[in-house]
Amino acid sequence: MAAVVPIVSAKSSAGVRPQRVGVLLVNLGTPDAADARGVRVYLKEFLSDPRVIEDQGLLWKLVLNGIILRTRPARKARDYQKIWNRENNESPLKTVTRSQSDKLAAAISDHDHVAVDWAMRYGNPSIAARIDALVAQGCDRLLVVPLYPQYSAATSATVCDEVFRVLGRMRSQPTLRVTPPYYDDPDYIEALAVSIDTHLSSLSFKPEIIVASFHGMPQKYVDQGDPYESQCIATTESLRKRLSLDASGLMMTFQSRFGSDEWLKPYTDETMEKLAKDGVKRIAVVTPGFSADCLETLEEIAQENAEIFRHHGGEQFVYIPCLNDSDPGMDVVRQLVLRELQGWI
Repeated sequence: MAAVVPIVSAKSSAGVRPQRVGVLLVNLGTPDAADARGVRVYLKEFLSDPRVIEDQGLLWKLVLNGIILRTRPARKARDYQKIWNRENNESPLKTVTRSQSDKLAAAISDHDHVAVDWAMRYGNPSIAARIDALVAQGCDRLLVVPLYPQYSAATSATVCDEVFRVLGRMRSQPTLRVTPPYYDDPDYIEALAVSIDTHLSSLSFKPEIIVASFHGMPQKYVDQGDPYESQCIATTESLRKRLSLDASGLMMTFQSRFGSDEWLKPYTDETMEKLAKDGVKRIAVVTPGFSADCLETLEEIAQENAEIFRHHGGEQFVYIPCLNDSDPGMDVVRQLVLRELQGWI
């Protein structure tokens, strides 16, 4: 009996797009311009997210629209202007995230059916625009990479929320994966340690204390079950072990608090003041909760907190940059992505 051979028309085979895998790096976001209008648009989107400000009731809306968006944008615009990448007319966060995407694409270029792109949760390029672009390239599988070492509902979860909203309007959805937080990944801890050692070895002084400053969070969010604080602690403890330091040699603090609620403690700015008043003259600050330098690291830590420390008697202050698109930093991202793409490539 003759074998039955399935018939596939030339038209149908030609119309099937080749299967591709999309990798989307996502960071928090940035204004499109370092002026009051640009910051206002950005802050409105950011502070209207119920993952960021959970109580989006009438009182908050009145405060947001009647006070915050009238007064804060001009002040924050001045802060952005201090760190703005004037050559590209964009924030450093956008510059670094683009470079991370380009370098990741080059690092995994032997997988020619993988397309790498990047987006911002708030602002541009948007998650929606870049998912649409990846799907248009034939990607029927999508790996989303939230560039936050530690998970929190206000960062990683809201990236997923937005991805799901985008997919929710698609009839033909790509299959989705999301990378997990990498707060205690040995590769990440090693990269941080190497970065710290490298920068400290180039100094003309030896810091008495290293401060690990993480972005803050309202205490009530942790009380309600957010694992962020515990993951920050795990990162700090792993880093202490790798650097052979105790809690007095590597301190953990939290920065960027907003509003009148109690946030995770100790606060970075208050710690800077206390250390200086206690006689500490030389410190280094690292920010292990950020994958790329941004307003909160380049302005708030490297400038504002440095001034607080010196104003109260400190003498030597050094900010150790984020891993950014450095070789150790990109190796962390590359290994994370390749691990999560197993079975797809």
